[in-house]
Amino acid sequence: MTRLSVNINKIATLRNARGGNVPNLLQVASDIQDFGAHGITIHPRPDERHIRYQDARDLKAFVHTEFNIEGNPVGSFVDLVNEVVPEQVTLVPDSVDVLTSNAGWDTVKHKDFLTEIIAEFKYKGMRTSIFVDPVAAMIEGAAEVGTDRIELYTEAFASGYGEGNKQAVKPYAECAQLAHELGLGINAGHDLSLDNVAFFAQEVPHLAEVSIGHALISESLYLGLENVVNMYIHKLQS
Repeated sequence: MTRLSVNINKIATLRNARGGNVPNLLQVASDIQDFGAHGITIHPRPDERHIRYQDARDLKAFVHTEFNIEGNPVGSFVDLVNEVVPEQVTLVPDSVDVLTSNAGWDTVKHKDFLTEIIAEFKYKGMRTSIFVDPVAAMIEGAAEVGTDRIELYTEAFASGYGEGNKQAVKPYAECAQLAHELGLGINAGHDLSLDNVAFFAQEVPHLAEVSIGHALISESLYLGLENVVNMYIHKLQS
């Protein structure tokens, strides 16, 4: 089955809005795992506007499933990941001024850089994943840099599906098949929700993991966190 990793950035955003420690990020991470999620994802940014670097250190002792740290491999991020040593590190090429991730890597243009970073993380025993658009050349480039997995950037699918265009999933299915043939694992994330995740998982072959944050936390405001986590797991199993 496709595994669910819950991105808890939005919990940190809520906490930071008032200072203090409410909601308690560590307790929420523990609860999400107890509710059945298969992993916890965080995306610390240099300005620490939601997840703080210290959160990554503190969470290490609380994540008993899979800990996935994603972000742009600038020096401070690389140092943090090498210190914490999560089960998975996902490389995302977001610049410091973007609100949220908005593009995948050009794995051809940045081949040498990615090869070096991937080798460093794999040497420390971490599984590596590269955030990419559903473009065959980018998938082929990812295979050449030595990554273990790719994470398909799913905003275009979510937007198209929301407008009634089910064919928006086609490039994802094709790229997932190509990635599998090249020996890569397939993750996916960004704008997946209760409305579209089941269709995506059914249509995209070899899908190992989805990482979902904003939609899942937003849906939990109405439906409850435990309920929503289990709704996702059920949809990913169907």
